[in-house]
Amino acid sequence: MDLSNLNSKVTAYHSVLENTTNYRKAWHAEVKPLLLDTLTKIVKEVQFPKCTIDERKEIENLEAVVLDLGNTSSGISQNYENTDVKRIMIKSNGSLIYQQLFNGKIMVMILNPHIDGYGEQKPPITVEILRPDELKVPFIIRHMENFIKTITDWEDFDDDEPQKSVIGFNPIGFNHNTGEPPAN
Repeated sequence: MDLSNLNSKVTAYHSVLENTTNYRKAWHAEVKPLLLDTLTKIVKEVQFPKCTIDERKEIENLEAVVLDLGNTSSGISQNYENTDVKRIMIKSNGSLIYQQLFNGKIMVMILNPHIDGYGEQKPPITVEILRPDELKVPFIIRHMENFIKTITDWEDFDDDEPQKSVIGFNPIGFNHNTGEPPAN
């Protein structure tokens, strides 16, 4: 009976389990301090919007470091008929999240801003998944750049890009159907 193929798979499995243990240790010893220190320095250095940098450690080995821009009034309120009562809609300003996964790797996510009671909240954007030794300061800076671009784009939403659903709009160019048959 030749078990060499199975044996190599079992060896790989043991290696992955060992990696998980090592990645979890690295989270506490290296990753979390690096994230807290680097994010704090970046926020101070570039006059980043008011935010908090929190550790989420309710679940052991599924911890997170979260840069959260908090909640504010959206400036939108719902008026109730025949009363002077208004319900203010709260805006969550977005978050950058470093979440420890079950296997000790780190998932980087961006949570878009959203207004409670106005449309659907988008699911978090997964930026990337990294092993602890892959997470370096330049990556964190790149994540912050991506985060600020994402929330700026959300805040600056408009119709710079014409929508195909606009009546009478018929884009012309590569990969756009002009409604005419192709020329022979």
